[in-house]
Amino acid sequence: MIRGIRGAITVKENTSDMILTATKKLIMKMIVENHIKPDAVAQVIMTVTNDLNAAFPAKALRELENWNYVPVMCMQEIPVPNSLEMCIRVMMTVETELSQDEINHIYLERAVILRPDLANQ
Repeated sequence: MIRGIRGAITVKENTSDMILTATKKLIMKMIVENHIKPDAVAQVIMTVTNDLNAAFPAKALRELENWNYVPVMCMQEIPVPNSLEMCIRVMMTVETELSQDEINHIYLERAVILRPDLANQ
């Protein structure tokens, strides 16, 4: 079955180190919590809010062993007034045996406000 796995995290500063460290933390938790193998991933879409431009978050994924062939794309999130700032979002499209309710969507730091119903699974 093909499933989408979502994740989001916020950073405190617009620096390359902060963006890459936070993205890696988020991705690793998504991988571990959902038992994701690179060969099962069809694509990864990453977005950042318009206040983050110091680095491409995809670089964090590229640093992981065996993830170099996974297609990944970075985009800018729609700048909706009063929305969460300094936020990195990830959507992985994966092949998995998990049902929708078994997927662990990961929300870290201030991003838990995006989906409080899923943040404490």
